[in-house]
Amino acid sequence: MSFQHPRRRSVLLATAAVSAAAAAPAVASGPREKRRGPLVIGHRGAAGWRPEHTASAYTFAVRSGADWIEPDLVPTKDHVLVVRHENEISGTTDVARHPEFAGRRTTKTVDGRAVTGWFTEDFTLAELKTLRAVERLPLVRDRNTVFDGREPVMTFQEVVDLARALSREHGRRIVVFPETKHPTYFRSAGLPLEPELIRLVRRNRLTARDCVVQSFEPSSLREIAAARLGLPLWQALGTSGGPFGHPVTYADMMTPAGLREIASYARWIGPDKSSLVPPLTLLADAHAAGLEVGAYTFRAENQFLPAVYRKGAAPNDFGDAFAEYAFHFGQGVDAVVTDFPDLAAAARDDFTA
Repeated sequence: MSFQHPRRRSVLLATAAVSAAAAAPAVASGPREKRRGPLVIGHRGAAGWRPEHTASAYTFAVRSGADWIEPDLVPTKDHVLVVRHENEISGTTDVARHPEFAGRRTTKTVDGRAVTGWFTEDFTLAELKTLRAVERLPLVRDRNTVFDGREPVMTFQEVVDLARALSREHGRRIVVFPETKHPTYFRSAGLPLEPELIRLVRRNRLTARDCVVQSFEPSSLREIAAARLGLPLWQALGTSGGPFGHPVTYADMMTPAGLREIASYARWIGPDKSSLVPPLTLLADAHAAGLEVGAYTFRAENQFLPAVYRKGAAPNDFGDAFAEYAFHFGQGVDAVVTDFPDLAAAARDDFTA
């Protein structure tokens, strides 16, 4: 559907500010499925308000208006899919405070980069369940540290079960939006993500109304597509370089020809929000290729906002997040991936009023 620019003063000001800065006109929308407005996707739950990938983060996201919730998938030693932003877990759990696991601290090369810490693939699920989640950005989101140590690491199955419970509670279908993390790395380690994800999709009878799978690596999505699960796929796109283990750059993937190739196996692209600001034409080009576009990652703190939306000089203070949402809604994005789904949902209410 084609979104119309809102008449609200804040939206007009936001659009004018960015358009002036970019010196370019608005991008036209292409045809997409009908809905009440852009989808709100809770990034790792509601990472702005709770430690990420916890039951409370996912629950907060849904209760504040998220349509989808995002679990990042990594495996355990016994090949159970758990939800962590990375397989290295020293920043998101209290593993460093467990003397019994001190000897498992090591350095590994993950996607060509040396990483030191503790890794999910070196722990059984039972061992991981003895750990507790902590805030990943304590210096940015000190408010969230009050929840440190309260919740265990979740499995993907537990997220699916929670999504179904929340769907019943709220009378609307909550979509789970798993990302396969470092799939080439895990394949080489003998712990491939895709077969276990496919098994769980089939076991839970997840349909296109329940689950959308994302990855930065096309080979992972193509493997999911080959299983003929009927699930929509989302090709995530970085801002530089290319997907690990693939002879293509993100810049190539974002050309009209690259987008047509993505459309042969995926329904969505997920670019960084900066890739959608005029004079860049990615949004229009993707819609022309028949793709829907979900932008990431929206955050409220000044340091994560474009300069035009910042308020004051303190990097961790909130800026004008509503104006940024308004601008991207006005341009015609189909979804926003956000740490603050409550703010995104409120901005959408303004936009669709």
